[in-house]
Amino acid sequence: MEHGEAAVFLRNQIVPQRSQLGRELKKKIRDRSAKVGVVGLGYVGLPLAVEMARKGYQVTGIDLMREKVDAVNSGMSYVLDVPSETLLSFVSANKIRATQSLAAVEKLDTLNICVPTPLRKNKDPDLSYVIAAVEAIRNHIRPGQLIVLESTTYPGTTREIVLPILEESGLKVGHDFFLAYSPERVDPGNQKYTTHNIPKVVGGVTARCTEVAVLLYEQFVESVIAVSSTDSAEMVKLLENTFRSVNIALANEMALTCHSLGINVWEVINAAKTKPFGFMPFYPGPGLGGHCIPIDPYYLTWKARMNGCEPRLIELAGHINSQMPAFTVRLIADALNEKGKTLKGSRILGLGVSYKRDTNDVRESPALQILEGLHGKGASIYFSDPYVSSINIKENTIKSIDLTAETLRSMDCVVILTDHSSVDYALVAKFSRLIVDTRNALQGYSRSDVVVL
Repeated sequence: MEHGEAAVFLRNQIVPQRSQLGRELKKKIRDRSAKVGVVGLGYVGLPLAVEMARKGYQVTGIDLMREKVDAVNSGMSYVLDVPSETLLSFVSANKIRATQSLAAVEKLDTLNICVPTPLRKNKDPDLSYVIAAVEAIRNHIRPGQLIVLESTTYPGTTREIVLPILEESGLKVGHDFFLAYSPERVDPGNQKYTTHNIPKVVGGVTARCTEVAVLLYEQFVESVIAVSSTDSAEMVKLLENTFRSVNIALANEMALTCHSLGINVWEVINAAKTKPFGFMPFYPGPGLGGHCIPIDPYYLTWKARMNGCEPRLIELAGHINSQMPAFTVRLIADALNEKGKTLKGSRILGLGVSYKRDTNDVRESPALQILEGLHGKGASIYFSDPYVSSINIKENTIKSIDLTAETLRSMDCVVILTDHSSVDYALVAKFSRLIVDTRNALQGYSRSDVVVL
């Protein structure tokens, strides 16, 4: 047989086999026999694993942290959105198990990568967790697998970084394996919108990749929206969170302006939002927190600059938002001065330290920056949070204290940093000597001397 004839013969044999891989995977997804995996068992990965198990899949969670693996296998949830009794029921039914071993990849049919994508000190993207996960998967990849990246990142990551690493295995995307991107849209603490009913955006490297990934998500998510590419899917998440960052920056700048004019910004916003069109309310606060809004715009601006674009509005928004913790510290100092007290030596209680209400998530929380700033200026700091038991401030561990009348009376100033819904604000309003309210939590309580942001 001549070389050309051999090549044609080989191609004719491989193409049907490759086509069969896609059909077999889709069949497994539909009949729930697919073994699915989640790499990274944090605020995104664990709820995703539970939702997959809820729909009948056998789920393997992979995480390098022994504490998380042991907790999952014991049915103990560390994510508020996942009740321990729910997790335990799936673990007991052998629907969820966790492991530190990436060799488990070999036995899985689908893999969702949900690892962190933080920033470096210079605000450039840090993809080290993604790259490490993908390199480990490459070492264990086999034909017929679907791999979906969910970690927030800049447009081009899946195509320019993830794909080349996986194809080092010798397998071909769209034929031997399927690769897609689907941005996580988790909103910790949101009881109305969860993994199940938040629409899922999906973009594949090829049309076949998109088709397979959409099919997977359709099994456990109410609505799936396919886009033309992984780049578009990556950009969707950055648009969503940059939209919030820019509009929160506007609200924060309005708060600073109103403060200088002696106007209550919360009254202004509440009146403005009565307009039934052309206005969407965003609210000021002591700063941005969480793993998305303070970080994602920097992924976008970095990529934009790499391609000759200067996203000035986005960068300015980040600058405004980053100023709010320092402004809050000054606001507290001024409020104490009005009472004849200095910041140095004052006892200050931070009420709420998570980055948003009704969660235990302190990632990038502005409350920690504010407490550190107060500590650095000589104040004695304390905190109370129903969801967070302890925090570290300047290498010191501080434990949450109970919110009682005696506690409130003993403080020179109480600063509402996170407006948890379970807090007794009537108690706070009644017994606190001085209150600085950065969340408008005391709106409606009969106390006129509260200092608001």
